Amino acid sequence: MKNSTRKLQIIHVDMDAFYASIEQRDNPDLRGKPVVVGGRPNSRGVASTCSYEARKYGIRSAMPLTEARRRCPHAVFLPVDMPKYAKVSSQIHRIFQDYTPIIEPISLDEAFLDVTDSTRLFGSAHIIALEIKERIKKELDLTASVGLAPNKFLAKIASDIQKPDGFVMLTEEEIQDFLDPLPVEKIWGVGPKTAEKLHMLHIKTIRELKALDQVTLRNHFGTAGSQLYYLARGIDNRPVETEREAKSIGRETTFPQDLSDTEVLQTFILDLSADVARKLRKESLKAKTISLKVRFADFRTVSRSKTLDSYTSLDQDIYAQANYLFQELRLSQPVRLIGVSVHNLVPEESQQSLFETANPEKEKLAKTMDTIKERFGENSITLARLLNLYSKEKE
Repeated sequence: MKNSTRKLQIIHVDMDAFYASIEQRDNPDLRGKPVVVGGRPNSRGVASTCSYEARKYGIRSAMPLTEARRRCPHAVFLPVDMPKYAKVSSQIHRIFQDYTPIIEPISLDEAFLDVTDSTRLFGSAHIIALEIKERIKKELDLTASVGLAPNKFLAKIASDIQKPDGFVMLTEEEIQDFLDPLPVEKIWGVGPKTAEKLHMLHIKTIRELKALDQVTLRNHFGTAGSQLYYLARGIDNRPVETEREAKSIGRETTFPQDLSDTEVLQTFILDLSADVARKLRKESLKAKTISLKVRFADFRTVSRSKTLDSYTSLDQDIYAQANYLFQELRLSQPVRLIGVSVHNLVPEESQQSLFETANPEKEKLAKTMDTIKERFGENSITLARLLNLYSKEKE
């Protein structure tokens, strides 16, 4: 990782409490109240996000909803309305596109923008960043925290410093004074385990991290040590990527009550496998690695994977391997969550040019079923074993 000679202007936009803020915007009665988006407070789900009023009670994203209710019994709990949030996200991205085509979406509520070449049309990057922030507020009645810096790493940190509704701009001259006092946990990739190892080395701030040379860091952290060395100096040459290739596709479900019936669990695995396969076909992708995730009643979570001899996008192939992994677990206690995902993805066209298609007739049938479902609804054609599942509400 070397320092770039080109003076980039990177903006990171991070919407404030995105889902909860949309709900408060659309229902003025919720404004000023603790709002938790994720589902019913007595369900097995977790908080997707929460309003800043709820955060005062210690509620945070990914917290079990039962714990959120314990901390704030009078909070308003709402289900996730993903179509609505996706629509608002698209509106935000249309604002971005008025200033630059170089946009890297990280999630519905977060994106990087490279406006280096936009300054000739719209003025300085500072002006562009402020205009984007102001338009989001004026046109969508939502607030965003914005960071402007010479690279993605710094822009990301800058957007987080003054949340909510913050704006922080970093110039080349300000980088080190900005970084030095920050805790090492602010560095990209420093999670609890890495932070613990750094603390054992008496490293708690970025200034202290800079005192270690690259060889020492590599000895302690392997190849990640070099990344720590450069990021502590504010050096990050990763470009804003306008097309992010999918690394995996998956789906999981949390049960209202713990399940121990093997046949019922296998039916859920079939349903999840069929959904994942359909998503693969929709994206014209194939996968070679199948993964199964199981969370037990005591919250212990295990994951198992199996790599196939060839690529596939067929329901039965994915289910066969996921079910094999499930049977290998030899359940000893009830299950509260189960998930199926696929990895090692390739475009369907390139896969077909490199490998033989094992089941052309089955692939054609699967795509025909996809078309029927798109036109006539999800339940218009399905496997008999899934009929009971489709008659119930899925989580």
